[in-house]
Amino acid sequence: MKRAIYPGSFDPVTLGHIDVIRRASKLFDFLIIGILGNSAKTPLFSVEERVNMLKEATADLTNVEVRSFHGLTVEFARECEANALVRGLRAITDFDYELQIAQLNRVIAPEIDTVFLTTNLKYAYLSSSSVKEVAAYGGDISHFVTPAVEKKVHKKFEEIRSRRI
Repeated sequence: MKRAIYPGSFDPVTLGHIDVIRRASKLFDFLIIGILGNSAKTPLFSVEERVNMLKEATADLTNVEVRSFHGLTVEFARECEANALVRGLRAITDFDYELQIAQLNRVIAPEIDTVFLTTNLKYAYLSSSSVKEVAAYGGDISHFVTPAVEKKVHKKFEEIRSRRI
């Protein structure tokens, strides 16, 4: 069975992420979306909230599972008995960074390959950071995320604004 991990912070999950997930789910027998709990970052959503958003966004994909993890991605992949990591590429700058990580992972875990999927052109500009920035100023993010995620993002920023008052 060909099992892959699609790791990331997904804070929040975007339509670009979902596009990569759908395409990867067709390439592999089983795809695990690994949501990284990174203590070096301050995410908008908790790991649990991100897991739930991704479960909702991928509910129709029977060969996709959503899990959280901490630590090295390749160790998580080994734990899941995955033989590949999936990474999305938006631009050449992504490739430079992702290639270095893939090479490092290859040294640590030579049995695990990295598969790069180029982003659909309509999402090439899109990142979770840009979604959060637009939403923080009350902008329309409906073209970037699912309706359910849009509501959660705006609600989260309303909560943040109400705490500042």
